[in-house]
Amino acid sequence: MIDLKVKQLHKNAILPKYQSSGASGFDLHSVEEVSIDSGCFGVVKTGLAFEIPSGYEIQVRARSGLAYKNGIGVLNAPGTIDSDYRGEVMVILFNFSKEKFCIKSGDRIAQAVLAQVYMANLIISDHLNNTERGIGGFGSTGV
Repeated sequence: MIDLKVKQLHKNAILPKYQSSGASGFDLHSVEEVSIDSGCFGVVKTGLAFEIPSGYEIQVRARSGLAYKNGIGVLNAPGTIDSDYRGEVMVILFNFSKEKFCIKSGDRIAQAVLAQVYMANLIISDHLNNTERGIGGFGSTGV
């Protein structure tokens, strides 16, 4: 287990917690009321900032219940919060449903997963090793 510092930036900010002992992600809550029309997106504030250890990121993901029951997803899923960011975490939600979706302050809007990040040493090369797939792009391995 690794320590993750959380700063409440808003008086109504709810400290995140894991909902079960085996949960991968902790819930993020809204600190405001937001309505998202069908087919539209909106940015929802959490009122929280994190001190993410170097070598890690927080990935923001949709909550399966919101996705299944209401058609609400995270637009840039997974959203990335870098270890050097200290500002407020905000979540970009998209309404895939045919109904307007209303969020109240305190509602659980997304889940966040602390994940290890590996930095790559990027090397320019004129040659890449061949593979069976090769340059086959979207759908090249089947549906």
